[in-house]
Amino acid sequence: MPEKTKRSITIAAPPERVMDVIADYDTYPEWVAAAKSVEVLEVGSSGRAHRVRFVLDAGMVKDTYVLEFEWAADGRAVSWELVSGEIQRAQSGSYLLAPQPDGSTLVTYELTVDLTIPMIGLFKRKAERAITDTALNELKKRVEG
Repeated sequence: MPEKTKRSITIAAPPERVMDVIADYDTYPEWVAAAKSVEVLEVGSSGRAHRVRFVLDAGMVKDTYVLEFEWAADGRAVSWELVSGEIQRAQSGSYLLAPQPDGSTLVTYELTVDLTIPMIGLFKRKAERAITDTALNELKKRVEG
């Protein structure tokens, strides 16, 4: 099993506001640089997206893939698994939101990606760290902006 990359950031907003931004897939192309299009394919019983198709263009890495989401009842976590992808064999990830005493939220992002193309572990982990760091920084900018 591939290793998990785990990164965290503090965002100056309550968990509900952060999760609302995470869950608003229709707006991802506005603030996620690599997201060329995002389409909710199926909505779950919670009213949040259950299946979502992403078209990603991150320079040398281009992929179209579908993720299936599970939302925590308390609204403070979401996890996902890859349903299908062009260059990904597997992807699992999660956001965990922890309210802080000052009203901010500690956001922890975990990601594991397994590609169909061979990649040296060191480069794969470096790419995952870059993906998670970029995602957290873009999320922070969107929520706080």
